[in-house]
Amino acid sequence: MSDIQYASPGYLSPVGDYSLRNTQALGGVSHLWQDFFAQALAEQMGDASEAAVAPAGKVDRHTGEPLGGSEVLAQIISQRLCDVQDTELRPPEPLFLPIAEFEMELLDKPAVPFEPAEIIAQQKQLDFESGWVRPLALNAGQPVAEPGPAPAPRPLHLPIAEFEMDLLDKKPEPFDAATLREQQEHLDFDISWTRPVVLQNVRLAA
Repeated sequence: MSDIQYASPGYLSPVGDYSLRNTQALGGVSHLWQDFFAQALAEQMGDASEAAVAPAGKVDRHTGEPLGGSEVLAQIISQRLCDVQDTELRPPEPLFLPIAEFEMELLDKPAVPFEPAEIIAQQKQLDFESGWVRPLALNAGQPVAEPGPAPAPRPLHLPIAEFEMDLLDKKPEPFDAATLREQQEHLDFDISWTRPVVLQNVRLAA
């Protein structure tokens, strides 16, 4: 395959006939594949013929009858006696995903409420830990200081531009008389001369 030369269509080579060389190279490869397939087919047919001839040559020693037909018949009968069951093909079933928000039985069972006596005991234990055990552990045996006044609540200050005038953008400075006069001249020139010329050129081009 390395002898195949690739040339663009319409190109005439001054060195050699590339089309002839390509045909010869492809033809040789095709012959090689044909020989390979023919040899493989001959070997396969030879094995099949030997397998077919082998049982035909067997004969019964007592009766002299060939055993090929009886063996084939026994194989057919054994195949017919096989327990063959049809496989039922059913369409795929939709996937069911249980969701606890919709399936109430999938939720955890509610906890059993505490008894009133148990609730009273828990509250007493909490008061004991909060009023005596926790301050003693935090102060390491030192006397507990008297709590001071808590900070008074104060209003939250949110700067709003509609109410805080200093947060608004500064007003632009007005133009002076010379700048206004120059801008008016440019505007008159554009409206009275440039715009009609451009529109006329556009109409002519259209």
